[in-house]
Amino acid sequence: MEQWKQRTALLLGEEKMERLRQSHVLIVGLGGVGAYAAEMICRAGVGQLTLVDADTVQPSNINRQLPALHSTVGAAKVEVLAARLKDINPELQLEIFPMFLKDENIPQLLDAAHYDFVVDAIDTLAPKCYLIAETLKRRIKLISSMGAGAKSDITQVRFADLWDTYHCGLSKAVRKRLQKMGVKRKIPVVFSTEQADVAAVLLTDDEQNKKSTCGTISYMPAVFGCYLAEYVIKRL
Repeated sequence: MEQWKQRTALLLGEEKMERLRQSHVLIVGLGGVGAYAAEMICRAGVGQLTLVDADTVQPSNINRQLPALHSTVGAAKVEVLAARLKDINPELQLEIFPMFLKDENIPQLLDAAHYDFVVDAIDTLAPKCYLIAETLKRRIKLISSMGAGAKSDITQVRFADLWDTYHCGLSKAVRKRLQKMGVKRKIPVVFSTEQADVAAVLLTDDEQNKKSTCGTISYMPAVFGCYLAEYVIKRL
């Protein structure tokens, strides 16, 4: 057992550590939520990761996103995070895709490898819903993040079935879209029961695929990411 994994092994035992080492997790979206999920999954000893995100680091990301530093502004998030994860676990099998997900390339991505788990941390509605639908169709285990923006109380973060969520605009939009697509199965998600602060939501027309920008606080997306990681690690 490598020295850096000793404390985890003390908690989980050798058999579970080996199970994690042999697992492959696909993480889509490496913003405030997804990057923290990726790092926690990596630090737990999962042996193979595939990361997907087309964005570059922007100054506005620095308040909450793991790859975002003044020194990384303009760099691809997926490349910044890949270097960081390889520094945590040099043995990590890692594949990165700096691309926007669209309907036509989601099936291709899901069929490209055997994934033990898919983590959805996308904040754009159409690809989010299509990824969920195609993942369910293939019977791959899934956990999806709902909205962390315009919220600040970490004690109200919960696991739930998507169909049981409330006080979450993204959940509502995802439910509506999936119903139109004929998706009715249970979908495990992380969400917050806190009412969004309407004063923290700004309508915008200058961001790709986004109609609004939400105010955010440093710790909230990280907590969502940790919830995603716990769900994946415990089930692997």
